[in-house]
Amino acid sequence: MNNSQDWTEIIKPQKGIFDLRLYEIWRYRDLLMILVRRDFVSIYKQTILGPLWYFIQPLLTTLMMYVVFTKIAGISTDGLQPILFYMIGNIAWAYFASCLTKTSNTFIANAGVFGKVYFPRLVVPLSNTISSLFAFFTQLILFFALVIYYVWQGFEINMNIGLLVIPYFIILMALLGLGMGIIISSLTTKYRDLAFLLTFGVQLFMYITPVIYPISSIGRNLQKIIMLNPMTSIIEGFRYAFLGTGMFEFSQILYSTIFTIFVLFIGILIFNKVEQNFMDTV
Repeated sequence: MNNSQDWTEIIKPQKGIFDLRLYEIWRYRDLLMILVRRDFVSIYKQTILGPLWYFIQPLLTTLMMYVVFTKIAGISTDGLQPILFYMIGNIAWAYFASCLTKTSNTFIANAGVFGKVYFPRLVVPLSNTISSLFAFFTQLILFFALVIYYVWQGFEINMNIGLLVIPYFIILMALLGLGMGIIISSLTTKYRDLAFLLTFGVQLFMYITPVIYPISSIGRNLQKIIMLNPMTSIIEGFRYAFLGTGMFEFSQILYSTIFTIFVLFIGILIFNKVEQNFMDTV
């Protein structure tokens, strides 16, 4: 054996919980893109309608919300066209929920791969977060098509300069979903009950987020509680930018930003610690 052989990769043990090695994600960017493509293709590969589900899902959800919450419950939409009100909130929430649920199963779903080959484990939840953007942007196209229809019908839609902040909101949603998802994923390697509670938890989280109601429609005391939810300012920001009505306060956006950074940092630390010995518990 030639001891002078030059190795292209040397795998070293992690030195501690803060040895995050985030630079490796860039080195494995080709793998990241492969996983993104796999996620996109695998979802609709054996379906009849394929990517059309990207349009069908938000339409059906929006119509259900319109019938239940506007026609039956009579909940206010701040004078906005109900279909547009529900759809933009639902599209934003669906992206966050997708990032959260997909990344929350990282260790259990990929245990076989993780036990056979080395690559930075964070690549997998990152691929889930990026692949979910395809559905998000496709559904935004549907939303814009409906905006054009309602403008043509004579409705006033007040899009404004807040649209410039939308990319920032998208990044916040992605990082918040990623951070919360990898925390849950790390904990489920030891506490499997969390996987069963996740679906219920996401549904409950939606009801304390102003997806089906405007923040202005609830009492002041309840508003203070709802405002503790970091997704509140994001959903309201989407409505303000696209429809002209909603809360758009710098202090609330700053709170959501700080909360997201904190959750993501804690999530990466826990993820980094669990990945060192998770094969013993999965």
